[in-house]
Amino acid sequence: MTEPVEETAATTDATGSAPEVEATVATTTADAGPEPIIRVEDIGIDFQGRTVLDKIHMNIYHGETAVIMGGSGCGKSTLLRLIVGAYRPSRGRILLFNEDITDLDDKEMDRLRLRFGILFQSGALYNSMTVGENVALPMREHTDLADDIIEIMVKMKLELVGLRDFGDLMPAQISGGMKKRVGLARAIALDPEIIFYDEPSAGLDPIVAGVVDMLIMDLSKKLGVTSVVVTHDMHSAFKIADRMFMLYQGNVIAEGTPDEIRNSTDPAVQQFITGAPDGPIPLRMSKTDFAKDLMGE
Repeated sequence: MTEPVEETAATTDATGSAPEVEATVATTTADAGPEPIIRVEDIGIDFQGRTVLDKIHMNIYHGETAVIMGGSGCGKSTLLRLIVGAYRPSRGRILLFNEDITDLDDKEMDRLRLRFGILFQSGALYNSMTVGENVALPMREHTDLADDIIEIMVKMKLELVGLRDFGDLMPAQISGGMKKRVGLARAIALDPEIIFYDEPSAGLDPIVAGVVDMLIMDLSKKLGVTSVVVTHDMHSAFKIADRMFMLYQGNVIAEGTPDEIRNSTDPAVQQFITGAPDGPIPLRMSKTDFAKDLMGE
């Protein structure tokens, strides 16, 4: 697997990434040492006899933005749910903060969840709470902070996503893109070490999607967090990623920097990047014979 990025001019030239971005990631990974903050080892999961993911290996290092991409139904969101402990794998193990979460009970897993935040695809705000109350919820549930301190913290988190003046509004009174940003403010409420993003640009217009991309990059630099982004948006992926993983048919078929992925000779990778309708990734995902299925054979 790919090792942490070394902070050298040669690496910057080879990847073609902006020098300041490479330096930020390299310094952070160097400080943390070679130990991955997330380690996925030989993970597989089956649903009703169907293998969704199999033999997945993945190392994600402190301070980097890792993008997990692939077509609909390839297992991206399933992998994310496995990493955050929402699903149990059928085989293999996952180490988060150097702890094997496949052996943890619910109480121990909840302890680890305080160290990461999640931006859900829909924002997942509570409609009965104001924007500010949504952001304050993790602090009220998991800290002993006084109310006036929480109010200050809420304003600070909303300021980071550009929505400080919207704390008194209800979720129904703001746009879909603003809900995503409020969800992000809530995800960083407890100053997490890792932020997981599930399709952050889904359903957004290009301008708002660009704003979300900017926030992901900005928060990674300002907060020094590790970001794991699940997406099928290629424009967004190539903009924000330090490293990329592509899933296809339940396996990681490509891993590397944006330039390495862009220059991949794998036909499936190129088809996905270009959005070509014809190629190794088929329209039909069913593997059984259509005629035999109709006849009940």
